[in-house]
Amino acid sequence: MARPRKPLLSRDRIVGAASALVDAEGLDAVSTRRLAAVLGVSGPSLYNHFRNKEEILDAVADAVSIQVDLSMFEESDSRDWRAALHDWALSYRAALAAHPHIVPVLARGPGRRPAGLRVADAVFGAMVGAGWPPAQATRIGALMRYFITGSALGSFAGGFVDDETAYDPADYPHLGQAHLLADHRRQVDEGAFETGLRALLDGLAIQYEQYARPVGGDGDDTATVRPAPNRP
Repeated sequence: MARPRKPLLSRDRIVGAASALVDAEGLDAVSTRRLAAVLGVSGPSLYNHFRNKEEILDAVADAVSIQVDLSMFEESDSRDWRAALHDWALSYRAALAAHPHIVPVLARGPGRRPAGLRVADAVFGAMVGAGWPPAQATRIGALMRYFITGSALGSFAGGFVDDETAYDPADYPHLGQAHLLADHRRQVDEGAFETGLRALLDGLAIQYEQYARPVGGDGDDTATVRPAPNRP
């Protein structure tokens, strides 16, 4: 009887194994030696697909970016720029929340990663198409990335211990309920993100009135929008 063949090594298999390691143990768990052992291959065989560990982690990060919904930025979608940013931010954060250990790699920016670049392209294109000047559209993309990745780097509620004695009212008179935060981690953290996101979008809406103006006459709610003159 012929011996069963080992599954062929591929980029997808390597990325899948690396993603599982990152999710389970963090970035430091990934090495070419460890991956080779998990995949049942020799270490040098990985270099037929990736030059080094950094390229592997980039591919893991891009696999997360692929999970982010971009449908709200398509021309056929009826959502305005504010609703599009809101819904995209929720999808982006959900993808990062499912894979928190890879967030530091994503926070560095898209670099040459195809999926990451598609995200950046979609956001920038939608903002310019909505009437934001290109320079401000770039800043909005940066602002959103700072906010979303920053929120996924750690848990506010999870930063407090479940021990009432740790918060002596003599020292911390306003933290009498802090030991309860860990039990409501998801509610607190998701509520904080939604609060911050709405505040951010409220601020952008005020700026939008300064950066863009309707085309098609006064009072025409269906008019398109173009950048106001003399703005950066």
